[in-house]
Amino acid sequence: MANAAKLLNGKAGTPTGEDIAKQIEVLQNDISSLTSTIAQMGKAKGDEAVSTAKAKLSDVRDQANDHAETARLQAMELQGQANDFIRKQPATALGVAAGVGFLVGLLSTRK
Repeated sequence: MANAAKLLNGKAGTPTGEDIAKQIEVLQNDISSLTSTIAQMGKAKGDEAVSTAKAKLSDVRDQANDHAETARLQAMELQGQANDFIRKQPATALGVAAGVGFLVGLLSTRK
């Protein structure tokens, strides 16, 4: 408590209004400085989070494009195989198509 009695001017005793005003001004400056520092830290963390999110979004977009390209290539391969099968065995392909059409029609008319 002895330190609490010391004033800014280094004298012990009862603080004057001017001493208290100076201490309040110092505290206000400290609080202002802390507020500014915290705001800067928050902005930096926010910028970092946005940057991380953008990087992850870019990675996900690239992966989705890769998967879409793979699916497109597989679909083209299957289409080629189906075309080859139809050329080699047209009667079987026609029978399979008729059977599938019959089943779809049968299932779609039932309630």
